Amino acid sequence: MRLERLNYNKIKVFLTTDDLSERGLTKEDLWYNAPKVQQLFQDMMHEASVELGFEVDGKVSVEVFSLQAQGMVVIVTKSDEIDEEEDFQDDYISMEVIVDESDHILYEFSTIEDIIQLSEVLYSLGLSGGKLFSFENSFYLLFEDTDAGKLDIETFYALLAEYGNPSTRTIYRLLEYGKVLINENAIKQIVSYFSNKKASH
Repeated sequence: MRLERLNYNKIKVFLTTDDLSERGLTKEDLWYNAPKVQQLFQDMMHEASVELGFEVDGKVSVEVFSLQAQGMVVIVTKSDEIDEEEDFQDDYISMEVIVDESDHILYEFSTIEDIIQLSEVLYSLGLSGGKLFSFENSFYLLFEDTDAGKLDIETFYALLAEYGNPSTRTIYRLLEYGKVLINENAIKQIVSYFSNKKASH
């Protein structure tokens, strides 16, 4: 379980499939198995309190983003609203759960250099697909499951994670507000363009 504070009232929790299985959970349980999910949430909030000083008392919004074989990202946002009728319950937590499950693989990168290095590795393994976007000072690679080709999906995720981070943005937001830099075969085109550029110097 990896935690990151996004701002004063919001944190991001990255849960691997191992994190879930250790608690006897599957990804599907997160929106079907209320008692186990409540326990997982309590564990998450305890770690957030210890590691980040993030204290929850009251209402929170919980957004769950499925990341295929790798696990999931959970965004927890504290509400500034206080319900007077519930205020006396010290341990009360009300969850509004929003689920976004997708067959796509979306990773975020801080620099184009990270994408170039990743693309060279993936291309050497026979991969060429993907779409490249830019949005709010970050770059994004979007893949379909089939873009992994013959490469083991776990290896594919491990390589992506070496250079970038699982994105918590929805694909729909990226398609609507992001800028498409390369619409298809992004890996192949990136390697072709930047390899030629290096060769010309």
